[in-house]
Amino acid sequence: MSNGFKRRDGFTGEKLMSIPPKVLKDAKDKNPELFPIYITQIGYFPKAAFHYRERRKGCEDNILIYCLQGKGHYILDNKRYEVNPNQFIILPATDKYMRYWADQEDPWTIYWVHYTGDNINLVNKSLNLSITDGPTNIPFTEKALEIWQNIYQTLEMGYSIENLCSASFCLYHLVAIFLFPQRHIQNDKEDNGDIITKTINNMRSNLIKKLTVEDMAAQHNLSVSHFSNLFRKATGMPPIDYFIHLKMQKACQLLYANADKIKAVAGELGYDDPYYFSRIFKKYIGSSPEQYRVSAKNTG
Repeated sequence: MSNGFKRRDGFTGEKLMSIPPKVLKDAKDKNPELFPIYITQIGYFPKAAFHYRERRKGCEDNILIYCLQGKGHYILDNKRYEVNPNQFIILPATDKYMRYWADQEDPWTIYWVHYTGDNINLVNKSLNLSITDGPTNIPFTEKALEIWQNIYQTLEMGYSIENLCSASFCLYHLVAIFLFPQRHIQNDKEDNGDIITKTINNMRSNLIKKLTVEDMAAQHNLSVSHFSNLFRKATGMPPIDYFIHLKMQKACQLLYANADKIKAVAGELGYDDPYYFSRIFKKYIGSSPEQYRVSAKNTG
């Protein structure tokens, strides 16, 4: 850690905005449903020499920091970490001691956002965010910077309900890019090693087939157990369940778009028995194919 001059902000070219607590409270009181999570502070610190922040009682906000250049360091709950270019950290709301600062020799350039909500701890738990996660590598993502810029420019236009709401909605997209980069970041290489995306695309191309987990695992030269664990971790469900979900999603589209008989729809999705298809459809969608078609035609 630098022993030189310490400062929280005041860097050449910086952008910094802190939304007054009363403004946020008034907006939440008027429209609580619109602000399950919301931004409290947002900033950009280029080459932030001597940047230093100590929070002895932690922070009520989540802190997202995206490092583009240079290095930084932080201590959280007595564990020290180093943050390098093309890494991000999300420090979840906590009462644990934290401290973060720019490297003395190569100070970081960072985009950052503080955000919170009445149930931020439950949100973090649902997303498996932990104070022990440490920095995460991420390919350079121009889209994240575009969204950050959009949020900042929106808030610069004033703290109207519309602007605050727009910024909060954009926050979801920004956080999603970092938490689920495989869904948002395009890789120039066709073979990018993302077996989950490749598996899902293969499922979508073969909805008429009866793919097995063995088929899917073999596609990537993985054991069934290892592949299944990877897939479940990435999507939250077993591969076959996901495949059936895709089939039922397509079934909904077919039922809405044309007047084909249920047997024909079932056949397009690899089900020889339309009654079995109807049972599966009801299990996953909550209504029979016939009921879904009627209700879908009567909406919109």
